[in-house]
Amino acid sequence: MALSCGIVGLPNVGKSTIFSALTAAQAERGNYPFCTIEPNVAVVDVPDANLARLRKHIDSEKIIPASCRIVDIAGLIEGASRGEGMGNQFLANIRECDAIMQVVRCFESTVVLREGAVDPAKDMELIETELMLADLQTLEKARDRSGRAAKSGDKDAILFDLVVNRAVEALNAGRVPRSLDWKPPEREALKPLCLMTMKPMLYVANVADDDCAGTSAHARSVAARAVASGAEWLPICGDMECELGSLEVAERVAFMEQLGMAEPGLDRLVRSVYKLLGLQTYYTAGPKEIRAWTVSCEATAPQAAGVIHTDFEKGFIRAQIYSVTDLEELGDEAAVKAAGRLRTEGRDYRMRTGDVCHFLFNR
Repeated sequence: MALSCGIVGLPNVGKSTIFSALTAAQAERGNYPFCTIEPNVAVVDVPDANLARLRKHIDSEKIIPASCRIVDIAGLIEGASRGEGMGNQFLANIRECDAIMQVVRCFESTVVLREGAVDPAKDMELIETELMLADLQTLEKARDRSGRAAKSGDKDAILFDLVVNRAVEALNAGRVPRSLDWKPPEREALKPLCLMTMKPMLYVANVADDDCAGTSAHARSVAARAVASGAEWLPICGDMECELGSLEVAERVAFMEQLGMAEPGLDRLVRSVYKLLGLQTYYTAGPKEIRAWTVSCEATAPQAAGVIHTDFEKGFIRAQIYSVTDLEELGDEAAVKAAGRLRTEGRDYRMRTGDVCHFLFNR
């Protein structure tokens, strides 16, 4: 799926450091006011223990993990909503993304900030304000049209007018629309406006190397903001992740053990982005490849089949499905089938994470 998550943040908060660690690419980093001029785009693999679990029981030539698209967007400055700096380009790039990862600086450094002090709450407020002001402009223009259209009595026009006005009221009250309880038809009505404050948000507290758990006052302020705005958050040390990525595997494992880390923070980050985008994974497995396929968390069996090939969805008959847990417990697919664990599912079946599938379809 072509869904993407945009990394945003003020200059010098570590966006490009985290992007470089994620992609093993050395994104060009400059100094204030901009770290990135054009958005860098990368497709990163989603860490998935299920692939190794499958490989233990199914002999296959190769393993293909799921992936997600990450976009490193130019640093924002105050006034972006008015087009200052690279504001128009910055906002356009965010609107094109399906979710937002906001990197917030929670570490001290010799690099000078706008006003010389580390203040995560102020930084988050600045970015949120710029996004809210830009969305308010979009909504005000839409409201001029929606009010007139609603007078026609058309149900869709009335619904659109209602949701636009509700979003405007929320923004004027200092609340992001993302934090409101929207019904599915209401979300669909707002979708064409590409509101940035409706997009799922993951706050990434870029912490110092002695605060990987995110227990400092700076990191806790990020956590508090996330809760208040209906978002998720995650602490990560960008510099440490870059250092881990530069080590050989044995050295990396030893270093993580020394730090008490069960896995790299980037693994948690990528999985969090995957979840933020509303995605899940199912698998196909055979002698040629074991492969993780990306689908929406709401995907039906025919839609999942269509990710492999559109003809699979068009000619879908049924799916034969078992779980990774079934395979581990029983040893191989023949044993899964003999135990009655190979389920036959029809068109209305909603996919679950960990499903291993065989699709039957008309050619």
